Amino acid sequence: MDQNTLFEDEGVSVEARDKAARKSTIVSVVVNSGLTVVQVITGIVANSQGMIADGIHSLSDLLADFVVLLASHHSKQAPDERHHYGHQRYENAASLILGVMLLVVGVGMLWAAVHKLQTPEQIAPVHISALWVAGIALVAKETLFRYMLRIAQQVRSGMLVANAWHARSDAASSFVVGLGICGNLAGYPLLDPIAALVVGLMVSKMGWSFAWDALHDLMDGAADDAEIEQIKVVLLATPGVQGLHDLKTRKTGDMILVDVHLEVDATITVQQGHDIAVQARKAVMQALPVLNVMTHLDPVGHVD
Repeated sequence: MDQNTLFEDEGVSVEARDKAARKSTIVSVVVNSGLTVVQVITGIVANSQGMIADGIHSLSDLLADFVVLLASHHSKQAPDERHHYGHQRYENAASLILGVMLLVVGVGMLWAAVHKLQTPEQIAPVHISALWVAGIALVAKETLFRYMLRIAQQVRSGMLVANAWHARSDAASSFVVGLGICGNLAGYPLLDPIAALVVGLMVSKMGWSFAWDALHDLMDGAADDAEIEQIKVVLLATPGVQGLHDLKTRKTGDMILVDVHLEVDATITVQQGHDIAVQARKAVMQALPVLNVMTHLDPVGHVD
């Protein structure tokens, strides 16, 4: 089956996925570019470590957006002599890079926050302007998250889902930073670096999660249990299939590769068996995001 028709039964073509990825990512680039500049400058001027940390997080989002654009461009390429199954794993690699970036940024935030907590006398009062910027950033990031997640779910892209939740982590961090700034303004200066510490923990945890999941897929991780069960249901519903065994799956990008032994009547002809296998393969690829189904026919009911 041509890659351009892999998602036609779901109403999503490869071109539509690529267009959606570019559109949502460009919107994210514009938003994160503006937020990075405003947050870092405001953090420096208003003496807020939490705001600076949030600005650096926005910068990591901006870098992540460029990674997504690059991966989206390469993953849509058709199979070639060296990549018989296409280039979908560019998306897994991009998710891994996103996770590592988040992890590095999070650890950096933790280090800076711990250093500030060890020298509380150096914590300066925060200007109220930082609170206004934190509020604006929170609204902008939450809106961006909802927009990006809706697009990602429409085109069923794990890479875009990861990037959307990256934006949600920014929204959560802006909320925490806002609380820290409020605490500083109320006379509790330690709350600002504590907010930066919490943001660092959040970012580190999310980075680890994304990196681990992507590494799992790159190591030929299987599809999830629900998808495997649905594959079984579709195969067993195919006329002529009496049973199945040795069902194996592995992920490549957002697609699934399937290997399975189908049990068919031992008395049918080779042509009939072939037709059953073709129909089973077609049914699975129409029902799920499956790139290919490799079948092996096993005769049952044969009497010597």
